[in-house]
Amino acid sequence: MRFAIATLGCKVNQYDSAMIEARLGALGMERGEFDQPADVYIVNTCTVTDRADAESLRLARRARRLNPDARVIMTGCLAQANPERLAQAREVDAVVGLGRPGDLEQAAAQRNSARVMVSNLRKERAAIELGAVALEGHTRAFLKVQEGCDQFCTFCIVPFSRGQSRSVAPRRIIEALDGLHDRGFREAILTGVHLGGYGGDLDPPVALEELLEMIAERSPIGRLRLSSIDPEELSDRAIAIVAASEKFCPHFHLPLQAGADEVLARMRRRYNADGYRERVERIVAAMPRAAIGADVIVGFPGESADHFNDSLRLVQSLPLAYLHVFPYSVRAGTTAAKFADRVAAGEIRRRAAVMREVGERQRAAFAARLVGSCVKVLLEDQVEGRLRGYSRNYVRVVADGPADLINSEVEVEGTSVAGAQLVGRIISPPHVARG
Repeated sequence: MRFAIATLGCKVNQYDSAMIEARLGALGMERGEFDQPADVYIVNTCTVTDRADAESLRLARRARRLNPDARVIMTGCLAQANPERLAQAREVDAVVGLGRPGDLEQAAAQRNSARVMVSNLRKERAAIELGAVALEGHTRAFLKVQEGCDQFCTFCIVPFSRGQSRSVAPRRIIEALDGLHDRGFREAILTGVHLGGYGGDLDPPVALEELLEMIAERSPIGRLRLSSIDPEELSDRAIAIVAASEKFCPHFHLPLQAGADEVLARMRRRYNADGYRERVERIVAAMPRAAIGADVIVGFPGESADHFNDSLRLVQSLPLAYLHVFPYSVRAGTTAAKFADRVAAGEIRRRAAVMREVGERQRAAFAARLVGSCVKVLLEDQVEGRLRGYSRNYVRVVADGPADLINSEVEVEGTSVAGAQLVGRIISPPHVARG
């Protein structure tokens, strides 16, 4: 049998799709492309916006057109949050919620005729399927160490679609890192839906800082990154651990969302603008060349022109390396969807364009700071004869060199900037990866 997967949404969904692919492959099924005929189509849905819901159903219809006799299975966040809506679609054969890999296997193999297989993740603690997933090339891997969220920000459906926060025990994480090393990976990204909530559900509880200390001591992988972590959950101790370890990359992604305290309070965020600034300054004091990225939502209900300008001024005043800008979009089922004072769509687009322009300038400026200095770069691929990779502080670097240096960490001297890429020359012999 041939199966095909379409994945919407974030890196966590991509991780889950890779785990699905591995499980179905172990059953002897063959992976195909989603735009080609297959026996089973799986749509790993996203429900972060109403638009994402519509795209999930569009993919189901597309699958049915490709093969009217195929089995179409919906899984992921929309399947978890609103299975009834998906089950009503005539193109859909089965809806499988999160944390039910066995049910998904049964549905794909057509050994289970149930139409809806979804449990309440706010009441149940579904186990996290742990595995190393290569999402970008073959040098870096993502390792999901936490799932779910208990924050309930007013714009977010994730606590309902992903369930309550739950964590992987440190022992299993270390074992997974050992396995990554044996497979030749040079870098691992520790990821989670709410990474800052790690460990509170374990018995006994384990603080994120304790996990980082264990990993710094025992990980055989020489390059480690943290995925997104809320600023109020990034402690001084965690910053100190990253700064002191040669294994952790000086790179943090701190969601800002808004730079106006009134908007942050309405979003039900747990920090204010001054608190965010203090966390950024603390990182830079410990690691002057650290890359700090931020998420910003523009056009949130009630965001006035003055509020937006507050956000703009805060972003411009901080040494951020890049921005991810999100125009606000209604997500049914969230508290924010009930707010009446919405910003006009055209104004949201204008604000997003302005904020993105600021973010691009900051990305280029951060790369320019590295001209004339040396950075360690993990080479990932070769495009048009030039090697490409990322520095430890998450700048894209290009340099000339042979293809056999791919999956090696080399020292590169920055010579110029092209766009937001650092152009350089390799100046040290590489430490060539095993395998």
